[in-house]
Amino acid sequence: MALPPPDPQFVLRGTSAAVHTLHFSCGGQEPDVPTLFSGSENGFIHVWNLKTHRVNTELDGHGRKSVYCVETIGSKNRLLSQGRDQRICLWDLAEGRTSVTDSVFTENVGFCRCSLLKVAQGRWLVAMAAKALEEVQVLELPSKTSVCTLKPEVGAKLGMPMCLKLWQLNCGSQPLLLAGYEDGSVVLWNLSMGKVLSQLVCHQEPVMSLDFDSEKAKGISGSSEKVLSIWSLNEQQNLQVYKTHKLVNAGISDITIRPDKKILATAGWDHRIRIFGWKKLKPLAVLNYHTATVHCVSFSDHKNPSERLLAAGSKDHRISIWSIYTQT
Repeated sequence: MALPPPDPQFVLRGTSAAVHTLHFSCGGQEPDVPTLFSGSENGFIHVWNLKTHRVNTELDGHGRKSVYCVETIGSKNRLLSQGRDQRICLWDLAEGRTSVTDSVFTENVGFCRCSLLKVAQGRWLVAMAAKALEEVQVLELPSKTSVCTLKPEVGAKLGMPMCLKLWQLNCGSQPLLLAGYEDGSVVLWNLSMGKVLSQLVCHQEPVMSLDFDSEKAKGISGSSEKVLSIWSLNEQQNLQVYKTHKLVNAGISDITIRPDKKILATAGWDHRIRIFGWKKLKPLAVLNYHTATVHCVSFSDHKNPSERLLAAGSKDHRISIWSIYTQT
């Protein structure tokens, strides 16, 4: 018999707005306090202390426009955030600072979260939807120099990029980009040549979220329909549908594979969080707590496996924190 799904370990309240993005920073050295960053529809970023379950710091840098991406750059004191004010902001939070140190004006009006990849010590790539509706721009940070602009071929009709994932096989290899588009396609881009390596129509509707496991060369995407699509990348860099999984209810806002590549979580428009085994996409649990759309899911990066958590942020202004780690 399957065990009943757990209740949240605890719930964080106090954002006073819908929560659109979450990012953990828990893998630091002692006495570092495990931290969760959340970005809200009212433009605030909250820095949560996971020991006290309270907000340590409130950051306001996006002119009260919705924040839909927050990432740490190298350490929990260096932060990148992206908002509906068409800006990507860089923060230095050391010694209690709370002001934006630098920003990039994206001129993009969509909801596409940027993607960040460390390519060398102190050097990062960031991919973001560009001003021209179908284009993706890749910059290097902290210099903000342009690496490339990825433009679909004339007549490709991909629509807007909806979700992005920069990745590389290992430290020295060429960075590549997976992008999910409005027409339901997932496209693999070569950044150095600025061209499409492979394109696969995975969905009938816009691709809302995707994640990719570079070790298994396998990825997963969700859309506004009732299907999860799992696809793989062969030796020739061609994308192929691997399998699909039908959901009970339509609409996936976010998908994330846990760093140990054992399980994945989806954020549903039906207010539910679903947990699957990553190997065979076996449904493991349906976590039912929220009273509105779940916008985002994130796994913690605790060094100790037994401490690892899953966080989910919802339109209901709450962040639920779950402990679903098992030894298997």
